[in-house]
Amino acid sequence: MLSSKELCELISKGGVFKQIKGSTVQEVYENFSQRIMLPDGLYADVLNKELMEREKILSTAVGNGIAIPHPRTQLIHNPSDERIAVCFSQESICMHSPDSTNVFAFFVLLTYTSQSHLAILSTLAALVQNKSFIELLKTKPDQKVLLDAIKIYCNK
Repeated sequence: MLSSKELCELISKGGVFKQIKGSTVQEVYENFSQRIMLPDGLYADVLNKELMEREKILSTAVGNGIAIPHPRTQLIHNPSDERIAVCFSQESICMHSPDSTNVFAFFVLLTYTSQSHLAILSTLAALVQNKSFIELLKTKPDQKVLLDAIKIYCNK
């Protein structure tokens, strides 16, 4: 698992984006791929394609209105380029989540190794089970509010 500081650093690199348009997974992915902060050499169309390929295998929706999309293949070639982009869609979309809840919050993972990928997933999985944190996500907070909340809820 990651510390709250490490998680916040990854989100600071990736950014927090609100009002992502789209009524389907593909539309939302296309739109946030164009807006999120990508490392040099990674292009929005490549990210979008890889996210959709991963989504075809199994939904990345984890429940409570949250998805954790990530590419099937390694797109990051430098550990300092790892990041998490948090995107809030304008409307909730059906992603066949385990609890049948439509998704409105996306934690997009761009990782360098499978070890860091699993550490991030483990940390996020615990965090997105916290009812208070989920309620905060429903307000679609800005980056400062989100990072402050992570510092609180990640340490509980």
